Amino acid sequence: MFGFGMEYEGAAFWLPLVWSALLALAVAMYVVIDGFDLGVGILFTAAERGNWRDRMMLSVAPIWDGNETWLVLGGGGLFAVFSVAYAILLPALYLPLILMLIALIFRGVAFEFRFKANKSQPIWDYAFHYGSLVATFAQGMVLGAFVQGFRVEGRGYTGGTFDWLTPFSVMTGIGLVCGYGLLGATWCVMKTSGELEIWSRRKSKQFLAGTILSMAIVSAWVPYLGLDIQWRWFSWPNLLYVAPVPVVTAFVCWRIFQTLDEGREVAPFLLSIALFLLGFLGLAISLFPYIVPPKFTIWQAANAVSALQFALIGYSVVMPLTLAYTAYAYWVFRGKVAEDIQSGGYGH
Repeated sequence: MFGFGMEYEGAAFWLPLVWSALLALAVAMYVVIDGFDLGVGILFTAAERGNWRDRMMLSVAPIWDGNETWLVLGGGGLFAVFSVAYAILLPALYLPLILMLIALIFRGVAFEFRFKANKSQPIWDYAFHYGSLVATFAQGMVLGAFVQGFRVEGRGYTGGTFDWLTPFSVMTGIGLVCGYGLLGATWCVMKTSGELEIWSRRKSKQFLAGTILSMAIVSAWVPYLGLDIQWRWFSWPNLLYVAPVPVVTAFVCWRIFQTLDEGREVAPFLLSIALFLLGFLGLAISLFPYIVPPKFTIWQAANAVSALQFALIGYSVVMPLTLAYTAYAYWVFRGKVAEDIQSGGYGH
């Protein structure tokens, strides 16, 4: 479809493809499983009762730190196999990434202190909420800056310190807040019961409406960023191949609304994940195979074949173990949080 990478042969061609798929999987896993975790934090202070907040936090407390592993896998993999891209992206995105990490620290501390606090509990409530909100918004701005592309000369970033801060990146930040809020609300629908579940259903519909609006604005904006993205979506025969993506996306949005009205518990969350994966697919269609838009493709930014092969050995061990641990943790802590749970510890 795109005709890139044809000048590379053998391992020099397929290894960057394999690694781009592995890193895409790591990023997708982080976005999905830490997305609902952050989404619970975004909803947190809107919860009307202390017991609701206790149950919301307890629904993610046993698994939230494991979710962060995927962020480490993605960043470490980028450094190991696409060091040129790493050297360009980090300086370009230094401020929003630092902001994200600081916010993640605040929310991580809130997990540990809130359960033990008495008078200071409202402080940790706000630390959890604003840490989640700021981290999500920073991630969204990083995404927007990535889609816009970077000013590069040779193998170095030549743009300004605040090139990442644009109206488009602010819009993607708002969109991700809505999307994570949807994941968090549908997670609460699945993991809680009673009045909290009913409230979470209302919030799910509100965040879904915000997500749909944000996706529509960003999708209409992206083709005019000057990266040949419009050609990828609207030229023939590309249009024939990519047309199912927005159609399926619209269907999934409709099904989320429908399953929420039907009283379904698991389906809204799974469909929300599907909505995120469809957005991820749309991003891949718009930018692949660029890893530093619009300068470097995955083949141009890849390290030596021997380095890619060596790193693949470690990844082939670590990634399956991480997947297995993640699946096991979610299985162990399956089910709903009890309505009469008391603040002070983890439990179901």
